[in-house]
Amino acid sequence: MPSDLELLAQIKEGKQIAFSALVSRYEQVVRGTVIGMLGHTTEADDVAQEVFIRFYKSLDKFRGDSALGTYLTRIAINLSLNELKRRQRQHQRLVPMQKEQKQVIQIADKAADPSRNDNKQLIEKALQLISEDFRAVVVLRLIDGYSVKETAAILQLPQGTVASRLARAQLKLREVINALSY
Repeated sequence: MPSDLELLAQIKEGKQIAFSALVSRYEQVVRGTVIGMLGHTTEADDVAQEVFIRFYKSLDKFRGDSALGTYLTRIAINLSLNELKRRQRQHQRLVPMQKEQKQVIQIADKAADPSRNDNKQLIEKALQLISEDFRAVVVLRLIDGYSVKETAAILQLPQGTVASRLARAQLKLREVINALSY
């Protein structure tokens, strides 16, 4: 199995099979990050594909200072944040400013939802209800398994900021999950 650097060299030589191998190697990591940020949506699929398109177009910019997985994750986070901003702008256009509503956590009828005890779905739903800053840290640190140092590098934040956001995000997630569980 060729290393990432070997695959990159082959891609730069124009070998498309090497790019396919690279996509196969990192597709689940990228998709997991994007889904963690955006939820299971069609936009998440589009953003995950766009990560690899952007990487391919800017291949010469990758210097190898970080691991390729870390670099792709950074692209995934940036594109996900852009999508969240686009959603927010679209929402603001749809909701008149004078009628802005507070975000309300909708609690589903438990009897109508046979998968109500599925912790994974509950966590995914709760993640979508916390701020992007908290969500990014939770996805990278707790879901993708990056260290605090790696998360700080990906998000371009001090390690202390990552640690404090993670602590606050966990508290917020508990609140949201408790509200969703009732």
